[in-house]
Amino acid sequence: MSFTRQTRVPQAPTLPQGELVASYGAYLEAQRAVDHLADKQFPVQHVTIVGTDLRMVERVTGRLSYPRVALAGLASGMWFGLFVGLLLTWFSSGSGSTPPLLAAILIGAAFGVLFSVITYAFTGGKRDFTSSSQIVAAQYAVLCAAQHAHKARALLQEIGGVQSGWPARPAPASPAQPPSDPSAAYPTPPAQQPPSGSPTAPPVQPPTSPPAAPPTNPQ
Repeated sequence: MSFTRQTRVPQAPTLPQGELVASYGAYLEAQRAVDHLADKQFPVQHVTIVGTDLRMVERVTGRLSYPRVALAGLASGMWFGLFVGLLLTWFSSGSGSTPPLLAAILIGAAFGVLFSVITYAFTGGKRDFTSSSQIVAAQYAVLCAAQHAHKARALLQEIGGVQSGWPARPAPASPAQPPSDPSAAYPTPPAQQPPSGSPTAPPVQPPTSPPAAPPTNPQ
């Protein structure tokens, strides 16, 4: 009798270990890849699916109104009343007593409608729609232990998406380098121009030398 050894899941959140063997754009494709490995008798306990670039997506499913809230409360109340009525019918004694099943369903439906309408009224119309939230990844990587990575890539060649190497990690931000030219860090302020309405001083003319005296004729 043989037992399959299960991989122990760490209690504290830790980064996954292993080589990147395939990458897919949808979770169903990554799930199909792992199912393919399992069908080929591959030890899938060494495989990990990692979603990157996670996003929270909330899809709006409809608009809320008092009739819709009352109908939902009616359905939930009837189910609860049916459950209580079945319990009372099961444990009731005496053939002459009226079965409480119908009464339990009616009472449950009434209380379901009442509680749903009151709860919706207290919201004040701040959330008049129903929605469904999901965590979606932009890319799904299939990692495998290093000693089984080559075999996993060979088996996944049939369905595609095979890649090799280790999962890429974001590069650390480099510190800002000071400028090579010190004057570039302190730019020279532009020369201030006089306002258009202020008088301007006349330009200064350079001094001119007196004209030379005419020559005299000797007698």
